[in-house]
Amino acid sequence: MSATQKNIRNIRQLAQEDLIQYFEVLGEPKFRAKQVWEWLWMKGARSFADMTNLSKDLRQKLGNHFTLPALAVDATQYSADGTVKSRFRTHEGHLCEGVLIPTEERFTACVSSQIGCSLACKFCATGYIDRKRNMDFDEIYDEVVLLNEQSEKVYGHKLTNIVFMGMGEPLLNYKNVLKAIERITSPDGLGMSPRRITVSTAGVAKAIRQLGDDGVKFKLALSLHAPNDAKRDQIMNINASNDLKSLVEALNYFYQKTKNEITLEYILFKDLNDGPKDADELVKLYRQIPADLVNIIEYNPIDLAKFEKPTEERTEAFMAHLAKNKVNARLRRSRGKDIDAACGQLANKEGMTR
Repeated sequence: MSATQKNIRNIRQLAQEDLIQYFEVLGEPKFRAKQVWEWLWMKGARSFADMTNLSKDLRQKLGNHFTLPALAVDATQYSADGTVKSRFRTHEGHLCEGVLIPTEERFTACVSSQIGCSLACKFCATGYIDRKRNMDFDEIYDEVVLLNEQSEKVYGHKLTNIVFMGMGEPLLNYKNVLKAIERITSPDGLGMSPRRITVSTAGVAKAIRQLGDDGVKFKLALSLHAPNDAKRDQIMNINASNDLKSLVEALNYFYQKTKNEITLEYILFKDLNDGPKDADELVKLYRQIPADLVNIIEYNPIDLAKFEKPTEERTEAFMAHLAKNKVNARLRRSRGKDIDAACGQLANKEGMTR
């Protein structure tokens, strides 16, 4: 981006009323604003040249007056199980990753909300990357558009679901995440149902309460990963300021305000949180939270951590204990492990196909 362009406003930061006013000043008809809005938010245009129903002269004027700093696909990897990982490049060269996860019934986009992450969870590869900055709402929107294009190209099917489970903590980029979801779900945006969107958090109690006050329509997932504070403190630094008591209270508040689905995410680590006592504590915690589901997740190894996943027998015993106590739990087998696209593995590694 040139020095001159730095002072020009990103057109996607404008409200529709601002666009209408801009075209009025140019002496252009009001419907031009609607055409540009549709290109920006319904058709996912990533350059003014894409806006082919506008005259070349008008596209030139837009380029002189505004920037359109869209994400670009920098590299792609394809897993043997059908998962597709994409590395995206921002206009100033930062990298983040998104994943397309196909199953028989769903085509899910896993998107990032920050460039890196400041939480430094011990088991997560992203936690070993310093947070560069929050992603802007239009960049998050771009991730969805690009992953949807991949889904249509590779599988002939549009996205059915979106999960904010990529790089970063969504609730530490609160405004941009909510604004991106507004654009994704709006009838004059991508028009996806908010019930098909899940935002996952490592546990920011104050922000969870704010979601309740804001009356959001999407689902919420808590990355729990331990049944008590002592063990959670060992693997998640955020627990020091957002302990389980505060999270239980915040989740109950959120549910009281929204009645939206809540899922608990729990990675099994060998000899850390996978024993009978751990399962029993998880049952007790589950009964304090209005959660619809507990996802038990197999651990995916990363280079910088020394955790291991438990044996199949120990995993089955853990699941059996939950079932016996009427916990709605599901064992989630990870997808895309062979390309470092599985839960906890996103780290902008080299070696991807350009």
